[in-house]
Amino acid sequence: MPLPNRNTVAPPLLSFADLNAAPHKLYRELRHEFPFVQREDGAFLVLRAHDVQALVSDPRTRQIETELVRARGITSGPVIELVSNSLLFSNGDTHRRRRQPLSRSFAFRMMEGLRAKVRLLAEELLTLKLGDGEMRLREEYAAAIPAIAIAAILGIPRCDVPVFTAMAYRVSKILTTSWTQEDLPDIEAAINELSAYVATLIDDRRKRPQGDFLSDYVASVDQAAEMSAAEAVMQIVSVVLGGTDTTRAAIVIMVGLLLEQRGGLWQALRHRPTMVAAAVAESLRIEPAVASIPRLASEDISLDGHVIPTGRPVLLSTMSSLRDPDVFADPDHFKFSRPMGKWHPVFGGGEHRCLGEALARVEMEEALAALLNLPLDPEIGDQRLRVHGHAGIRQVDELIVQWR
Repeated sequence: MPLPNRNTVAPPLLSFADLNAAPHKLYRELRHEFPFVQREDGAFLVLRAHDVQALVSDPRTRQIETELVRARGITSGPVIELVSNSLLFSNGDTHRRRRQPLSRSFAFRMMEGLRAKVRLLAEELLTLKLGDGEMRLREEYAAAIPAIAIAAILGIPRCDVPVFTAMAYRVSKILTTSWTQEDLPDIEAAINELSAYVATLIDDRRKRPQGDFLSDYVASVDQAAEMSAAEAVMQIVSVVLGGTDTTRAAIVIMVGLLLEQRGGLWQALRHRPTMVAAAVAESLRIEPAVASIPRLASEDISLDGHVIPTGRPVLLSTMSSLRDPDVFADPDHFKFSRPMGKWHPVFGGGEHRCLGEALARVEMEEALAALLNLPLDPEIGDQRLRVHGHAGIRQVDELIVQWR
């Protein structure tokens, strides 16, 4: 009697609650049997590393535009304005003309030029907290570094950073899976506030150029005359979103992973400071702050005999694929020596590869190096790193760091 074909068993349909409860455990159980699972909102989560790597630039997929937010009942208002006008959610020529004025300024060489400033910022923040004996890692360190860095790039006055940061973190919730309908009024208000703030900055640079990033951006946009006023604003809003919340979460996750080992990984790294970049890469692999890369199936896609239909959202799971044992040996263990290659998969691929990758790496590496250079060792006691979400930008709980 022939064995049944496992592909006759359809991939499971899972609720948000099921997926958010323990995504790593769930992906580990499902990955060997199914190439993807379906979510209750109709999106398909692709689980295997080889499929994720192939589909990130596969011509049978495109970037999701407004489909995901419309699937959750949003058809008009500030959220649609943001999504409709941002390079993050566009394709083809529209994406290229929105991205082009930003690309040169975020080149790896230019971001490397910010490294010394980011290190000084990290050291300044730590000096302020050493005397207190403890620090809120997320709000007093991890949140401040990317926010102040992106504010400096945009020429935002330091005194405005707290207000600017609060707006950005309220808006960025729309890029997660943790928001509810009750959150929507505040998200919409924050989009309006941040957009108005950025519009004021753009208007100021148009009238009084300062030879900085934003002045160059405004000049480039005006010269090309290819973007509407709303588009010009939303590209900077997109830079703010991409350059704050993800890096904040990634820094907390990285430090939490290293300190949870009761001194083992942390002390090993203190004796091998040249491994800081490797530690950053490994933390991004084992517990990514961005849990998935969104795409849309532009035609039917067959994976291992199962089909993702045309027109359905496809979420390429970095959480699952970066722990796929077919690609990463001993995937649930943190290893400084793990080879990752030049291009880290967590930043995506193709024309939508993360614009802020170089800046994020600099910020994470210098945040970690500054902590390692302290005369006292940080510790988190019995606290556990808690990261929430299975797709999009993940949320991380606060960790209180004390000095030993």
